[in-house]
Amino acid sequence: MALAMDVTALTRFLHDAFPQVAEDFAIEEVRENAIRVRLLTAERHLRPGGTVSGPSMFALADVSVYLAILAMIGPRALAVTTNCSIDFMRKPAAGADMICDCRILKLGRVLAVGECLLFSEGVEAPVARASMTYSIPPGR
Repeated sequence: MALAMDVTALTRFLHDAFPQVAEDFAIEEVRENAIRVRLLTAERHLRPGGTVSGPSMFALADVSVYLAILAMIGPRALAVTTNCSIDFMRKPAAGADMICDCRILKLGRVLAVGECLLFSEGVEAPVARASMTYSIPPGR
């Protein structure tokens, strides 16, 4: 299956549909059923102690799966998260950007399942792992 949206189209979509958070993320790479997205870490993403907060890591994983799905099916703003599981495995590096490597495990007519590994920039071991299920609106 060919990509329906590339980095440029996904970035434009994110800015048009979600301008309130679009500046937080940079799409670094899009491949068939996979994406790499960076959280451009700012003060608002940090918890006490200066590391990236759990809610910010959740947002990175959620946005990454969403964009990976849209890369395959095209701009469908109403695709929604129906399930999420996230394991926080180690403390992120203080103030570092977070990078999410995401792949789509299943892309069905109604549901899509994605898996993410989240890394602190410059650290080899992942800090979190997430799996998400999305509901895809009719009309695909």
